[in-house]
Amino acid sequence: MTSVAQLRLASASPRRRELLASIGVQVEVAPVNIDETPHTGESAEAYVARLAIAKALAGVAQSGSASASAGLPTLGSDTAVVCEGRILGKPEDEAHAFAMLKSLSARRHEVLTSVAVAGPQGTLETTVVTAVHMREISDAEISAYWRTGEPVDKAGGYAIQGLASVFVTRIEGSYSAVVGLPLFETAQLLARQGVTIWHD
Repeated sequence: MTSVAQLRLASASPRRRELLASIGVQVEVAPVNIDETPHTGESAEAYVARLAIAKALAGVAQSGSASASAGLPTLGSDTAVVCEGRILGKPEDEAHAFAMLKSLSARRHEVLTSVAVAGPQGTLETTVVTAVHMREISDAEISAYWRTGEPVDKAGGYAIQGLASVFVTRIEGSYSAVVGLPLFETAQLLARQGVTIWHD
């Protein structure tokens, strides 16, 4: 596997960087800052797709490349936790995290992750939906979980790959998408943009 960057990652997420490294893709980390406010009446699927594309294109612009076809391909991604049609973002404080986790307790919700890759083939995007089922979570558990610090920067207030794994009874769909990137679909987009993975 090469150690030369093959891809620009328009995200500061260590989870996305680790997921890409797990399939042999070396990245140049280039976080971008965009407005992530949902539009009025916008569906969750349209929201994550719009943000993933915006992040990828912002990464291209930030790099100084004349176009998406110049320089390294750039990946942008966005994940949203959705419960009964409501998008649950990152918790603003302990009370917000508590309310979100109570709404997810003992029920099914969806995690939508969109990936966009801007490169020689233009901007390619796909969105993956995974259903997550959680057991009942007590108030004491939610409070204890908040004190660990893990929920602070996580959509929906939890990390499936971390301590919150004990709350999840099962999933239907892509586990890696819930963590931050659907690897099967991401690898397909990367291949179309000329980015090789481990088997090459």
